[in-house]
Amino acid sequence: MFGSIGMPELILIFIVALLVFGPKKLPEIGKSIGKGLAEFKRASDDLKKTIEQEIEQGKTEISAVKDQVAGVEKSLRESIVPSPDQPSPNVEASADRPSSATPPPDTIPAPDSRPIEPS
Repeated sequence: MFGSIGMPELILIFIVALLVFGPKKLPEIGKSIGKGLAEFKRASDDLKKTIEQEIEQGKTEISAVKDQVAGVEKSLRESIVPSPDQPSPNVEASADRPSSATPPPDTIPAPDSRPIEPS
């Protein structure tokens, strides 16, 4: 019931409390302890609900960001790779023309073989 505290220990604690506080104060102490425990339980439940709400809000924000990223990814794919419905830009004309990103190997200048002289 109370963990490792058995019935004889509870009776002993009750008798000591009765002797220390007296029979008139004991019900008031019990009532105040009960109110304190109830308030603690209410506060812990409220904290638990707040944490769960924050977690749910985080999940919805994450799903919204994932949807937005998926939309951006889809629009990028559509702009890079045209769909079969759309006419492709002049692919034949760009295929026979060399890429401007790298120059042809014969136009790359050779490095200068002269030693560098101090000035």
